[in-house]
Amino acid sequence: MAASPALTPFPPAGLPRTLGELLASGWTSVPVAEEMRRNASALIAAGQPLVSGVLGFEDTVVPQLENALLAGHDVILLGERGQAKTRLIRSLVNLLDEWLPVVAGSELNDDPTQPVSRFARVRVAEEGDSTPIDWIHRSDRYGEKLATPDTSIADLIGEVDPIKVAEGRYLSDELALHYGLVPRVNRGIFAINELPDLAERIQVGLLNVLEERDVQIRGHRIRLPLDIVLVATANPEDYTNRGRIITPLKDRFGAQIRTHYPLDTATEVTIMRSEAVLPEAGLPITVPDYLAEVVAEMSQLARRSPHLNQRSGVSVRLSIANYETVVANAVRRALRTGEPVAVPRVSDLGAMITSTQGKIEVEALEEGHEAEVVAQLIAAAVLSVFRRRVTLEDPGAIVGAFDHEMVVHAGDDLPSAEYLAVFRDMPELEPPSRALAGVGTEESPALLAAALEFLLEGLHLTKRLNKDASGPRALYRSRK
Repeated sequence: MAASPALTPFPPAGLPRTLGELLASGWTSVPVAEEMRRNASALIAAGQPLVSGVLGFEDTVVPQLENALLAGHDVILLGERGQAKTRLIRSLVNLLDEWLPVVAGSELNDDPTQPVSRFARVRVAEEGDSTPIDWIHRSDRYGEKLATPDTSIADLIGEVDPIKVAEGRYLSDELALHYGLVPRVNRGIFAINELPDLAERIQVGLLNVLEERDVQIRGHRIRLPLDIVLVATANPEDYTNRGRIITPLKDRFGAQIRTHYPLDTATEVTIMRSEAVLPEAGLPITVPDYLAEVVAEMSQLARRSPHLNQRSGVSVRLSIANYETVVANAVRRALRTGEPVAVPRVSDLGAMITSTQGKIEVEALEEGHEAEVVAQLIAAAVLSVFRRRVTLEDPGAIVGAFDHEMVVHAGDDLPSAEYLAVFRDMPELEPPSRALAGVGTEESPALLAAALEFLLEGLHLTKRLNKDASGPRALYRSRK
């Protein structure tokens, strides 16, 4: 069952509740960029990570982000889909102070010492030190908008509220306005995902926000000096073709940071294991390291494959979905065969075709052959991991055990006991299988079965054995 979303905590007792108490406490107002710079500096000095839950960027993206925050810049993250851009942006909320005082009842998180909305200005002028203060949590100081072609200025900046006009307010009255998303996160962080998808005329409306730090709403002679850190994301393909960021807007971003996919298989395995949601079927699940590595390696190879459209990217979500699918197939087998533990095998990798096809785009010449392309990537991944992980002292003896018409059956529906029976007929296969499985004196049939099948597949891919495959079933035999 999915976890419930976190609720905004209540402010701690003892915080000032009026403007007079706030001033007497010694609290001073600082701009959001300065607030984030101060908190980022403290983390850097303490050797703590600037962002949490984002792996693989420690030596590449994070240093550039640290520079941007220390410089007080607005940031645009440029990268393909599934490169944790949104997660990276959302983690910046932790660089805000936990609690922030605002004029009670204000829509724009007004600073009690420097209110910007008419409501807050009037209230502070009339009530002075008795002006009531509310405290908002940092989680409420973040706003996000997915840019779409139908996004309007009214959505982002604001517009006249016909309901307020109908209630008797004049069109010229600032209180007749309905503020958009940007003003409502005053003194916070506003994020725009897929910025190039925003219509160019709407992008123009953000120019003042980025440079002059204010918004102007048409038909009204008002100016709202906002305090906002603006961050945005863009896909490189959209950045140059489907949509574009207008030049004046690009010029106003202080930093453009390029994100990337995991640079190595080990990082991808770590991300994959931490993000995957495994089935809860009342069974323990053990995924051998070499098999998890195969799943991650397939994504790494896909990002270099000439058969795939690299402009669309190969998301880390592919690795996560494939990992979940392989485990689900192993759990399904364990439930059917009554085995006490679910351990994925090479024969389970075929299930990844369904979880892969929707997350890749093949080149035009390969259209209609997606399954074949995925199967080739799986085989290449198994071969790559086999060569890294398996060193056979006497491969000839193992291959020689397949003389005299000896064969080994494999399949995602076979119980582990049928694999162990192979060791009685071909004892040469047991030592390398046990070494790969890491099994000592205590028997673990499921782990040994998975190791044996990985060994057989590796021998086939290195052209030492033949393999006859039919659906999820396979037969390994001598090449003679």
